[in-house]
Amino acid sequence: MFEVKRIWVFNMIFLALSGLVTTTWADGLIDLKKLEMFVDELPDMPKIQGFDVVNGVPKTKSLKIGMYQKLWTFHRDLPSTPVFAYGISREAASVPGPTIEALHGIDTHVTWQNHLPSKHILPWDPTIPTAIPRSRLGIPTVVHLHGAIDEPESDGNAKSWFTAGFRERGPMWTKTTYHYRNMQHPGNLWYHDHAMGLTRVNLLAGLIGAYVIRHPGVEDPLGLPSGDEFDRPLVVFDRGFNADGSIYMNRTGNNPSIHPQWRPEYFGDAIVVNGKAWPRVTVRRRKYRFRIRNASNARFFKFFFTNGLRFIHVASDSAYLEEPISTNETLLGPSEIADVVVDFSKSMSDTAILANGAPYPYPGGDPVNEANGNVMKFVIKNEPEVDMWRVPKTLIKYPRADLSGALQTRYIVMYEYTSVTGEPTHLYINGKSYDDPVTETPKVGTSEVWNVINLTQDNHPLHIHLGLFKVLDQTELVNEDRFKACMTKINDAIKCNITNYTRGKNLEVPAHEKGWKNVYKITPGYVTKILVRFSYIHSNATYPFDATKDPGYVYHCHILDHEDNVMIRPLRPIQ
Repeated sequence: MFEVKRIWVFNMIFLALSGLVTTTWADGLIDLKKLEMFVDELPDMPKIQGFDVVNGVPKTKSLKIGMYQKLWTFHRDLPSTPVFAYGISREAASVPGPTIEALHGIDTHVTWQNHLPSKHILPWDPTIPTAIPRSRLGIPTVVHLHGAIDEPESDGNAKSWFTAGFRERGPMWTKTTYHYRNMQHPGNLWYHDHAMGLTRVNLLAGLIGAYVIRHPGVEDPLGLPSGDEFDRPLVVFDRGFNADGSIYMNRTGNNPSIHPQWRPEYFGDAIVVNGKAWPRVTVRRRKYRFRIRNASNARFFKFFFTNGLRFIHVASDSAYLEEPISTNETLLGPSEIADVVVDFSKSMSDTAILANGAPYPYPGGDPVNEANGNVMKFVIKNEPEVDMWRVPKTLIKYPRADLSGALQTRYIVMYEYTSVTGEPTHLYINGKSYDDPVTETPKVGTSEVWNVINLTQDNHPLHIHLGLFKVLDQTELVNEDRFKACMTKINDAIKCNITNYTRGKNLEVPAHEKGWKNVYKITPGYVTKILVRFSYIHSNATYPFDATKDPGYVYHCHILDHEDNVMIRPLRPIQ
């Protein structure tokens, strides 16, 4: 017992002396019952155009976007909250950051500037693989444009971090200005911090923002709702707050003798949309398009309308569907994106509550409560309107994904490791840490079949950088404990005779998730087969950049607490 306490004290002293984290935090979660729901208006997030127009012709543009510490008001009755925010200036910085609107085929250059202080506003843990500056001063950050298909030097590698003024740089740092070619299909992306071991705390502090690639020649003929009023981003995440308004995060880990702060999942009961907790918005009786991004660290959302309104899915993650799919609910894992049309003329009432029904952790955790079971309120005007927007029967078709052309088949296995108390200590993919030699080396321009095997109790949203994929099927493992025992011993799915265990029931892939994805929810106890494509899906063309260069890419679980410890692996394409 003395040894446990001694290690814990040593770790906490290291945290304080590192200079990267404050040594005091406010005590006591705020009573959310004191915060009335649906009193703040849904904000319109700032927008930045990622291209110039000269004599009517779109041209490449260079942007400078900084990261700043400032105060942010998440709710009318909540004290101002210290946050980290993206923006073109401290005054303009926001949570989420500005929406960057790019144009297909027109380059956008962004210099991401770190103006953050020397100490973090949240506790972090040096006992997991973490970006730590040599001087112990400065907060490491690096930006990943999630869903982008671009050069490795601009991908935001976890070890390409830098501190304020680029004074210190990570071992795989590349350059100050990132180059986004925007050559891929039109769709929804988002940008966020990706620093090694700090992703969960940097995002929790506020470093998130939306990014959209538009292609008027392809999209305008569809007739979908457009314009600032009818086409709106909804960036949704959860937070906990202390009584003084600061963001709540556990300061003690679930295994404090091993990890003084790290916990397997972060959950907050306040649901925030576009920077406001449980906001409201007034809408007209016509169609609206909502690009819903789940920017939570670990929370899944099962969205539904309490008055029975439906979602018409037109895109999933960063790619359009081939045809619209109507559902009465939609499940989004962390970092997934649902691009939906909602027709408020179908409402029989003058209000609609967007609600959440996903247990946490998902799927076997606690049921939702009044706070985290509500998301936002729509107030619907009574006057009927002539609606010129439409949802066409056909959206965007991409070249057929040919399974027979897959060059290689891989087995990707998700493991969780626990202490003697049964509490998680770390998570690995294929039984390997991030720094173990790379094993996934796909050939540029080809496809591969990945069989993703989840041997844990959690659903893990898998995200692959560079490649997009289609989910082919999900098959339940039979005699899972026996297979898991073999895998724990020899860590080889083929030698453990995986085919003898993939004889369970088949879990149907939802129709609106059968298109191209960059994140998918990997069900526990199942083998999820995906076809991964390492070329542009709209043309099957190879990349106009060298995808084989340093620092390479990664794939990982997008529960950020898992990614940080250490459910992330390198991905190094070859020619």
